Amino acid sequence: MATDSKNGPITSFVPAEHQEAVSGALQESLVDLIDLSLVAKQVHWSVVGPRFQSVHLALDELVADARGFTDEVAERATAVGVSPDGRAKTVAADSTLDEASSEFASDDKVIRVITEALAATIVRLRANIAKVGGDPVTEDLLIGVSARLEQLHWMWEAKSV
Repeated sequence: MATDSKNGPITSFVPAEHQEAVSGALQESLVDLIDLSLVAKQVHWSVVGPRFQSVHLALDELVADARGFTDEVAERATAVGVSPDGRAKTVAADSTLDEASSEFASDDKVIRVITEALAATIVRLRANIAKVGGDPVTEDLLIGVSARLEQLHWMWEAKSV
């Protein structure tokens, strides 16, 4: 049975006892995904080195995936009656990712930065998957996001070997 969300005008089909966990998990995932896209875009602009082109192009792919996932997570939050908060100040305050430097960085350093950013995002995503068991739709969404990010993590980590 649908329940009314206390956060707004959208009816949520998430059972009342799971709404807080689902809402928190989606918000945490949202800020990390936004920040992942920002970190990747920042180093995309500043990467230099012999592998510049391949790293630069791989960063475009990562940014596109992260932005797509950001939208999916935000729209899921809205669908369950929660207004997502993707404002810059919220992302800066709540993301688990390290800040990217605005300085030029070697391709090797960029690979490390992206591998670490992906790992931080995946760790919290997996924790959030465990929190949303009362909502299989949100759980499925976060599992799908995590699966793709884990694949990308493997690909970025393989560049550093």
